[in-house]
Amino acid sequence: MLLVKNISFSYSKTPILKDLDFRIEKGKNLAVIGESGSGKSTLLRVIYGEYDLNNGQVFWKNTEILGPKYNLVIGYDFMKYVTQEFDLMPFITVEENIGKHLSRFFPEEKQKRTDELIKVVELEAFAKTKVKNLSGGQKQRVALARALAKQPEILLLDEPFSHIDNFKKQSLRRSVFKYLKDNKITCLVATHDKNDVLGFSDEMIVIHENKIIAKDTPQNLYKNPKLPLIASFFGEFNVIEPFGIVYAHQLKIVDNSNLKAVVKQSYFNGNSWLIEADFNSKSIFIKHHSQLTKEKSINLVIDN
Repeated sequence: MLLVKNISFSYSKTPILKDLDFRIEKGKNLAVIGESGSGKSTLLRVIYGEYDLNNGQVFWKNTEILGPKYNLVIGYDFMKYVTQEFDLMPFITVEENIGKHLSRFFPEEKQKRTDELIKVVELEAFAKTKVKNLSGGQKQRVALARALAKQPEILLLDEPFSHIDNFKKQSLRRSVFKYLKDNKITCLVATHDKNDVLGFSDEMIVIHENKIIAKDTPQNLYKNPKLPLIASFFGEFNVIEPFGIVYAHQLKIVDNSNLKAVVKQSYFNGNSWLIEADFNSKSIFIKHHSQLTKEKSINLVIDN
């Protein structure tokens, strides 16, 4: 279990994290979300032991995670941290990067393990390719596989799929998070992308103004967002009084109702259209099955 006990951290006089307190059970996936600059990446670095805390403690099982004041070498063997800077060896191949820290005394096991991880990150066709010839997204996948090579007990991921194009992203998420679950690897993911969370994370914490403002399952936070900040993570939403937060898909266009609006614009979203409309002199957004003409008057109901 990872235990984060009332930690606070600041780079100088400006606080970055204030009194953060949570735990993650073994084998669970916890997502950390928040706006840019909210402290997501700093939290991962603190947990990894890259910085010294101002207050509080971090434990993995019975081991206290300590910073550079106490450790000459940052980090612990049971924990791996994948940052947005990949720190790979550019002049050797993908499989050599992944197998670099595996034992050379058992070459067959080393190759088997390397091949397994190359398959997890879907880079079979590039196993013999030098890293310097890869795209940014491919390098990110190598970094993920390398972090998994020594079978960490806990994995810290900072925007783990940010460089990967949409053609590969969803299948790669499924493959990586399935591997973590199958191997009971505890995972902490800092992300701004809801698709890194929905379907994969057991719990989610939201950081705002240096503090945790919400902690629950992704399903509960999605269904009952207490704040616009939380709703904004999941998609287009509106604040309509007296109803509060209403997602775009919850607004339905009907023949008659007391909620009336005027169409301003239609945006194509693939299997639907996002309709922007004027409602009480304020823009609202509606998910609809077809395009609507500008200035068209519409009637709305809220479908919970």
